[in-house]
Amino acid sequence: MEVKEFRDLSPEELDQKIYDLRANLFELRRKKAVGQLEHGEEIARVRKDIAKAETVKRERQLNLSK
Repeated sequence: MEVKEFRDLSPEELDQKIYDLRANLFELRRKKAVGQLEHGEEIARVRKDIAKAETVKRERQLNLSK
């Protein structure tokens, strides 16, 4: 996802998206450990999406505190 797509989400939707991404990352790591993961770059993509979402969440926290 692009950062713009994360910014368009409501705070509740953003929290749910982060939760879903973390669950997906857990599942990908489990598959990698067992040897079932075919595309290892999926882990990197999900980690980057989590970072983007967390960045947007933090931006909102800082803007609210001003």
